[in-house]
Amino acid sequence: MSSRLKSSIFVAAYIRRAEIEGGFAVLRHRGAEEAGAIFVKVDRLDGTAALYGPAPQSLITEDDGIRRFILLTPEGTTPLDAETRLQREFRFDPDLWVIEAEDRQGRHFLDLAVE
Repeated sequence: MSSRLKSSIFVAAYIRRAEIEGGFAVLRHRGAEEAGAIFVKVDRLDGTAALYGPAPQSLITEDDGIRRFILLTPEGTTPLDAETRLQREFRFDPDLWVIEAEDRQGRHFLDLAVE
């Protein structure tokens, strides 16, 4: 069994990577320090957005310590619709982390699980 980075370290690294790549990301909500679920909302600045969340264990084929994500919203989702979905997640787990990102190309800088 491999160990995974603490949520706080993953979030800090994600924000730094977005900056290096020319994107913009900020921490909107701090969750549980060790292992809080992480959600990333990407605003494409064209009226659309995407929300990414932790991949279910059924989609993770190997325990390599890498956090994997899935797209939780359909193509063409508005920022308001993504926010509505995120609020549902908050009601389920108030200890989650939220990163807000802006990128005109829609880059998410995440490792996605294969569905």
